Amino acid sequence: MPAPHNPFKQALKDGKTVFGCWLGLANPYSAEVMGTAGFDWLVIDSEHSPNDLRTILAQLQVLEASPSNPVVRVPIGETYLIKQILDAGAQTILVPMVDNADQARQLVRDTTYPPHGDRGVGYALSRASRFSQIADYGLTADAQICLLVQVESRKGLENLDDILAVDGIDGVFVGPADLAADMGHMGNPAHPDVMAAILGAIAKIDASGKAAGILSMKDDMTNAAIKAGARFVAVGADVLILSQTAQALAAKWKNTLK
Repeated sequence: MPAPHNPFKQALKDGKTVFGCWLGLANPYSAEVMGTAGFDWLVIDSEHSPNDLRTILAQLQVLEASPSNPVVRVPIGETYLIKQILDAGAQTILVPMVDNADQARQLVRDTTYPPHGDRGVGYALSRASRFSQIADYGLTADAQICLLVQVESRKGLENLDDILAVDGIDGVFVGPADLAADMGHMGNPAHPDVMAAILGAIAKIDASGKAAGILSMKDDMTNAAIKAGARFVAVGADVLILSQTAQALAAKWKNTLK
């Protein structure tokens, strides 16, 4: 029996545009709710959310029953972290702050078994192999792992051509918030200079044959990114959906008393 098919990786390979949402509440119950909402993919975020290995595992478990494909964003591109997340059953990994091709090449090795990579061969004990029930996991897992890297700095943009030339990278995600800050426009990713950099990078990624991604909660930016070639597009975050909807509901009824 081979490793499970990765529909998210296949969708990117087929050139489809898929829509996702960020999960920052770090809770399996809310993740299960989001899994019923109709998104193509959901990011379990451990860079800017209080997720750890156990909360990530729990969210992977509940999302397995949903049509939404889980993507796990690690806090940093460390070999041991990636090893644990993959063994927990994640098949798509998003790595922030990738600035050069050397980093990208090491990430490919981190997500690939020997002799071509460095991923530790302990799948017999892992959820990834269904606890040894997937007999051919070690021989077939590499083909189903999807590696996404984030380019979100001026240095990363300068090295984008070299990063795109690395075999084994499935997609490149452009991080608007960090890029805006690095360009001197903190909190303003819609600044014309930042937008030009974002859209230029997306077009370059798309032209390379790799999938381009972005997180945007402004329709104008989202539509421009899709037009430029973005294919995995996150359009919201559970924390903000809850916060903004709750604030609007409270204000609606409190204002009736004025």
